Amino acid sequence: MSQSKPMVESIVHSVMGVKETAPSIKSLNNSQEIDGKAILTYLLGTLTQIALMVFALWATSQAYNRLLIYNIPDWSYTAIASLFLIFLTIRSRLFSPLDNTRNAGTYKEVILPNWAPPPLAFPIIWMTIGVLRMVSSLLVWQAMGENFLAFPLIIYVTHLALGDTWNTIFTVQRRFGAAVPVVIFGPWLSAIIVTVIYGQTTTLAGFLLLPSVIWITVACVLVYSIWQLNGREPFYPTKREAIES
Repeated sequence: MSQSKPMVESIVHSVMGVKETAPSIKSLNNSQEIDGKAILTYLLGTLTQIALMVFALWATSQAYNRLLIYNIPDWSYTAIASLFLIFLTIRSRLFSPLDNTRNAGTYKEVILPNWAPPPLAFPIIWMTIGVLRMVSSLLVWQAMGENFLAFPLIIYVTHLALGDTWNTIFTVQRRFGAAVPVVIFGPWLSAIIVTVIYGQTTTLAGFLLLPSVIWITVACVLVYSIWQLNGREPFYPTKREAIES
């Protein structure tokens, strides 16, 4: 059992692109002064990622329309769309100019509430949610006339980009204060919006996204608890200066 757990953990982390060690960050002295440069970087990084992902939707739509002239089995089109959507879902951070490294080690170096899920639970849950997101997006794609550049899918990739930016703030840079409002007004709020829009397109697609909303709600509470237990820094990015360890 002890040998199978590391194997399972390694497989899950490989699929989700999670590193098992925390990022190397120097000891930092946080001031109370707002870091405007960081805010601008997050904003531009998020907008750039959204633009690149929308372009990917457009390019895939163009390629798909050209593929329709070929006489291939109908299931092949669904398979191609599924592969594209699962890639877009699990590897969305590849479109981001920000550092979106997933580091399991970050959670091992902070004080967590007693009720926090074990580290391995995070990638497993996200992998499951990723499959549900892919299936729901596939249903929306079919309902929208097999058009990748449809409004619901554009809102969906916007949600993914907001989640990746939050990951940069929380997991990579460990700005636990700024991560609180960002996770609420970014991933959580956008998850609700996507679920409603998907549900209006096809009821089953919206239903399949409900676990995502529930899990992100749990994540919001966890992020707030981590903020409480680890210094209670301001709810905005502050300027940082390196200090001797």
